[in-house]
Amino acid sequence: MAYIDYYKVLGVDKTASQDDIKKAFRRLARKYHPDLNPNDPTAKEKFQALNEANEVLSDPEKRKKYDEYGEHWKHADEFEAQKRARQGTGGFGGFGGFGASGGGFHTDGNGTYWYSSDGQEFTGSSADGFSDFFEQMFGHRGGRSARSSFRGQDYQSELHLSLRDAAHTHKEVLNIDGKQVRITIPAGVADGQVIKLKGYGAEGANGGPTGDLYITFMIDSDPVFKRLGDDLYEDVTIDLYAALLGGEKLVNTLDGQVRLKVQPGTQPGTKVRLKGKGFPVYKQEGQAGDLIVTYQIQLPTNLTEQQKELLRKMQSMN
Repeated sequence: MAYIDYYKVLGVDKTASQDDIKKAFRRLARKYHPDLNPNDPTAKEKFQALNEANEVLSDPEKRKKYDEYGEHWKHADEFEAQKRARQGTGGFGGFGGFGASGGGFHTDGNGTYWYSSDGQEFTGSSADGFSDFFEQMFGHRGGRSARSSFRGQDYQSELHLSLRDAAHTHKEVLNIDGKQVRITIPAGVADGQVIKLKGYGAEGANGGPTGDLYITFMIDSDPVFKRLGDDLYEDVTIDLYAALLGGEKLVNTLDGQVRLKVQPGTQPGTKVRLKGKGFPVYKQEGQAGDLIVTYQIQLPTNLTEQQKELLRKMQSMN
């Protein structure tokens, strides 16, 4: 397996913060998502590489192991365990040296690793020598020793939903590593919410368990409603005459339109709360937040002289 520089995949420096990594992944994931690039045969491969890089670099512990062991980061715990087990046994000299002390095990970050001690040197790329070295550590070839099993890699995916889709329980089909995964999305999911699908990640090595799939929901902005928690907010415009004299106004909700009674003398910014007409509460069937309607007053323009005269008379009366 060729060495892959996860930092280059995400286009960030090795000193990048967790926030920088998160932003880079979201930006590139939107750009290369297979569903958004049906005519690009490389989009799927790029998207998988992004998921792999993000899965490692977004986790501080995994990132630390990757920085030290490269693509062999998954074996870091086994390597350290073997290292501790061999301390003082005279085998590999506790990895302080092959039978001597003062040696070191290093990586240059580009897939090349070396070990040196008292003139002895072991070198190799991640595709040959270093893999052979791990072969000796964790299982010999030819069936002479059983290999260790490792858990499969977790997958990360983003799913974009409209606000109205997120307000209703429905099914979606995801294309994950060439497989179609059908999921049921409960009403009320939040923007940025993450769910885990156990066993839908990469297959494990040597009989190890399959990884998991983590889906992050991205809820797009709505032209009518603004969501805050389980409440929805909506601006509704009424004319001057309805504000002064009262009347009725049709107002949009997620379930259709309702008719509101406008009270005489309604002021700009007046709020009306509609109980239970907001956003569904996640996994709480039958429960929903409120819809808060804010009235905006539209003043008339292009008044006729007769209308202006009537307004002057009203002004003089006050």
